[in-house]
Amino acid sequence: MATRSQSTRARSPEAKRAREAAILDAAARLAMTSGIRAVTLTDIAVEVGMHKSAMLRYFETREEIFLRLAAAGWMEWSRAVRERLDGATPGTDRHAVAGLLAESLVARPLFCDLLAHTPMNLERNVSLESVRCFKLTAIAEVGAVGEALCRVVPLSPAQAGDVVATATAMAGALWQMAAPGTELRRLYESDPDLAHAVVDVAPRLTGILGAMLRGYDAGSEAG
Repeated sequence: MATRSQSTRARSPEAKRAREAAILDAAARLAMTSGIRAVTLTDIAVEVGMHKSAMLRYFETREEIFLRLAAAGWMEWSRAVRERLDGATPGTDRHAVAGLLAESLVARPLFCDLLAHTPMNLERNVSLESVRCFKLTAIAEVGAVGEALCRVVPLSPAQAGDVVATATAMAGALWQMAAPGTELRRLYESDPDLAHAVVDVAPRLTGILGAMLRGYDAGSEAG
């Protein structure tokens, strides 16, 4: 049950930011346990100890909550992968670069889940300004990671952007296909006839990105 302090509206800017952070943290915890698809606005309200109507003073919809988490996920992933790329030697083996990108995504299961749901659901049922803010954040982080990639492997800015876009799009799709921790995954693993449906995301994504990077190399040499 919500306490009096929890249910009282946050009036100062600091209190409002703290309340928003608590809501985002609650949504992230639930999504990590059950997956974004299963989490409702009521679930988040209960988790954070607020009435749903009170929570709507801070976020208009559940989609806005998860879209904010997606923006934060982009910034955190971008920062982490750029730090790793900054430590790589120019001319690093393409498979190693592909593995770095793949492993950095697989290590962030909530981000992978968000990547899949963002274009399908999270950019709907929110204000255009919320979509604009998210898009500007994601575009900036794609560009930042692309610049870091260009310092390690010989890519044009457009090619680097395509590699980042492919990495994140495929991570979201493959994560949904892998269905980790679900009854569906257990079915795949227990039925020999469905063995082909068992997706191991990291090596699959590494292979796709490695082939893409080698293809750009081949195109450059042919030119």
